[in-house]
Parts: sequence; structure tokens; C-alpha cells
Amino acid sequence: MFRGSHSVTIDAKGRFAIPSAYRQALVDACGGRMVVTQHWDGCLLVYPQDRFQAFERELLSKGGLNSQVRNIQRFFLGNARDIEMDRQGRLLLPANLRGFARLDTRAVLAGMGHLFELWNEDDWQASTADIGDSLAAQAAADELPDTLKDLQL
Repeated sequence: MFRGSHSVTIDAKGRFAIPSAYRQALVDACGGRMVVTQHWDGCLLVYPQDRFQAFERELLSKGGLNSQVRNIQRFFLGNARDIEMDRQGRLLLPANLRGFARLDTRAVLAGMGHLFELWNEDDWQASTADIGDSLAAQAAADELPDTLKDLQL
């Protein structure tokens, strides 16, 4: 399981290093083979290859006759790229995906359980602040989703 946020540097070639705490687990789980795609929040999703394949199968099982389903399939699958960790634990991001997420030299890699989100550092800071404000207001108004109301912190 991946959790926590980590500041990462993206070099001039578009590479960033996976934090050392996760490298061996990724080598063991997927041989360092990863898949990166975009998310409509403006970040990139970085999956171990086997986890992405499970997501891909589930998404494709939804069919393709509905235009909204096809658009979501296009968005995630049409922009997905296979990438592999090098010996230093680095991943090379395709230029089009770096551009989509506005990634330059400073980024945040956020562990989200079975995948990572990769954010432009400024966008991450703004997003987490907005989310915190929104959740506080929802909790105060007792408007959190029912599935979360019995969650113990």
C-alpha cells in the first residue's frame, strides 16, 4: 500500500525517482513496470502495471455503446503509457503527460493505496487546501457521504 505525499524532482529529461521506501515493493510486485495516465483533476495516475491492467479490464467491461463510457475509456486508456523503472528507481514521463499535468521540476507524488498521483507542486498545495476547506464545511453541515459517517478517525 502506498500512502503519504513525497516531494520529487523532475529532471531535464522528464524523469523522477520513486521514493526508496517503495522501490523494492514495486520491483517485487510488477518488476518495476508501471503505467501512467492522466486524471481529470489535472494530475497523473501512476499504477503498478498489474493494478492498471485490473482497472483497464474493469473499465472495458462497462461496454462501449454509451458515449460517456467511451469518453472515459478514451480519457484513461487512450492516454495511458507503459513506463519502466530504471536501475536508479526513476520513471521517464512522456512529454505530453508532463504537459497535461503542468509538471516542470518540482512535483508531489501522493500514495493513494494501490496507485500514486503525481501533481504539480503548486496544484497539489491548492487542491489539498480546497479539499480541506470543503470537507470541513461538509462535516459541519452533516453533509458527508453516508458511507463515511461511521468511519472512525
